[in-house]
Amino acid sequence: MRHVRVIRILHTTFGIFGNVFGILLFLAPMITFKRIITKRSTEKFSGVPYLMSLFNCLFSTWYGLPFVSPDNTLLTVLASIGGVLEAIYVLIFLIFAPKREKFKISGILFLVLSIFSIVAFVSVLTLHGDKRKLLCGLAFAITCIMMFGAPLTVMRLVIKSRSVEYMPFFLSLSIFNSSTSWAIYGLLGKDLFIIVPNAIGSLLACVQLILYAIYRDSKKKLDIEMKGSTETRLGKPQKEMQKNVEASQLDCGV
Repeated sequence: MRHVRVIRILHTTFGIFGNVFGILLFLAPMITFKRIITKRSTEKFSGVPYLMSLFNCLFSTWYGLPFVSPDNTLLTVLASIGGVLEAIYVLIFLIFAPKREKFKISGILFLVLSIFSIVAFVSVLTLHGDKRKLLCGLAFAITCIMMFGAPLTVMRLVIKSRSVEYMPFFLSLSIFNSSTSWAIYGLLGKDLFIIVPNAIGSLLACVQLILYAIYRDSKKKLDIEMKGSTETRLGKPQKEMQKNVEASQLDCGV
């Protein structure tokens, strides 16, 4: 009995940790979107990770509801907050993205909302009990894996460009902390739908942090090299100008 009480306390504790780290995770892109708004351009940033996060928030909120999955209210609280923030990020991205990217993001957004609506209606109208939990749990787990897998395109860009400019450190760290907390939460609650995707997310975030450690100084080195080459190019005309001035002074007998 005491053992069960300790597990429940730990379960709630890690759920609270998951909420704290999760909120930090959802707030992390604010730095990126401040840059997008300032430059009025999405540059090379991808909107797909934010769409996948929104997709996951919708199913996380649904899965955590008492009539679908008991004892997961903390999941619904976090996902509701995250859903609002991710919707704002997607809206900002749509405003400042190029036309081609706007069309792509709009299409994916329509698909995301359509799939969620279908699953939600089917689960409420035709399924009950464990069957409802199974459908919603699978949807939640799949979208969770998709959300954690979305940065793979950014990781590829980091390796290709040898720069972490488009993979913010605090975002990767927040993903690691949040997914690890929720994986432990799922383990204590014996919920495979929470354990599996968050364990995968923790692993992928760990890879991102390793990439950041490898390539974090590459941008500085590149900036120094570009500065040096610029100074070299500018130095030649200045030397030639100085020689011309000295020659003209000699011609004038100065």
